[in-house]
Amino acid sequence: MVQISDSATRTARDLRVVFSRLRRRIREVAQDADLTPSQESALSLVAKHGAATASALAVAEGVRPQSMATTLAALDQQGLIRRSPDPTDGRRQLVTLTEAGQARVEGNRQVRGEWLARAFEERYTEEERETMRTAFGLLERLSQP
Repeated sequence: MVQISDSATRTARDLRVVFSRLRRRIREVAQDADLTPSQESALSLVAKHGAATASALAVAEGVRPQSMATTLAALDQQGLIRRSPDPTDGRRQLVTLTEAGQARVEGNRQVRGEWLARAFEERYTEEERETMRTAFGLLERLSQP
């Protein structure tokens, strides 16, 4: 078994804490009061995957199909998604975004991106931003298999 150093353990902990706080802050920036975090996440997932079944979305989100069905029902009720018959299997339905759903996703993405860019501009020097870009390259290795 590989011995893990104290510095690796501390770095892992600090990274999780900072990413968690940053993720929460980014979500707050464009958070819609009428959507739960689960609904926001599912809406983004539909935008990312395009037409998909509820069960495929549940797998992608890592939730039970019943939970995804409840979340999708709420999004459908708000007019953010539409369901249509799967052309290859009439027993299933495909979920896609409505124009309102697409506008919501794009608007949130834009607001969050602008907030983050403005925060980098206002809170960090060019040298600090360059250091971060270098660190992002190193962190990218964590996302690789």
